[in-house]
Amino acid sequence: MSATAEALSTKLKSIIRDVPDFPKKGIVFKDITPLLADHAAFTELVTAFAEAYRGTGVTKVLGIEARGFLLAAPLALALGAGLVPVRKKGKLPYKTVAASYALEYGTDTLEMHADAVKPGEKVLVVDDVLATGGTAAAVCELVEKLGGKVAGVAMLIELEFLKGRAKLAGRDIVSLIKY
Repeated sequence: MSATAEALSTKLKSIIRDVPDFPKKGIVFKDITPLLADHAAFTELVTAFAEAYRGTGVTKVLGIEARGFLLAAPLALALGAGLVPVRKKGKLPYKTVAASYALEYGTDTLEMHADAVKPGEKVLVVDDVLATGGTAAAVCELVEKLGGKVAGVAMLIELEFLKGRAKLAGRDIVSLIKY
């Protein structure tokens, strides 16, 4: 990691709030809402992601429900790309494509509109946290099901101890903060 990237990571970490025992006992939730409320820091993180993917030909930025929406929207604007919301099953109003993925106990399903990505389009997948990698892998599957090409996966936070990169092997992954 470059000195500039390390300085940005340190700055962003200092703004993120730890919430112990949320959503359940034993978990320390990384609350990004203070970061979103800090105009300068929020601008810096969007700029860092935009610089990483500018010139790659990205035409769509996919934001994963719900905090991924907050990061993907300004990034799409910065890259001159369209924004595509990826939502939990049953939340989108038009024809959808779906992908299921494993959770600790059971499975979940994500959907996006069937016409959201055209064959050959370069797509950037964005979310707040890369944990086990199941969610991001499912979204990449959706993009490829529609004929799109995943240009990269941008995550604000990567929980390295959960080894989520393994499910995204061979993909370009940018994470600004690592724990």
